[in-house]
Amino acid sequence: MMTFLKTILIVLLVYFGLKFLIKLVTPYLMRYISKKAGQQFEQFFGNNTNMNTKREREGSISIDKNPSKNTQSSKIVGEYVEYEEVD
Repeated sequence: MMTFLKTILIVLLVYFGLKFLIKLVTPYLMRYISKKAGQQFEQFFGNNTNMNTKREREGSISIDKNPSKNTQSSKIVGEYVEYEEVD
């Protein structure tokens, strides 16, 4: 009978000990995971933004004009639908 109680006590101590340790370690683990994800995100997206933009002096103005396209708009806008109101 005594060994059974010892076994139950050991199982409960291990269970509550692990539960307590998990509560202590979880914030550090989440902080580590979020930092790593942020580094990967910055590595993937951080370099592309600087390469696409031109370095210009602050306050300078540049106007890029798109060439005009001679497109004729069609006068057919859509299909005409007749409807009747039903009471």
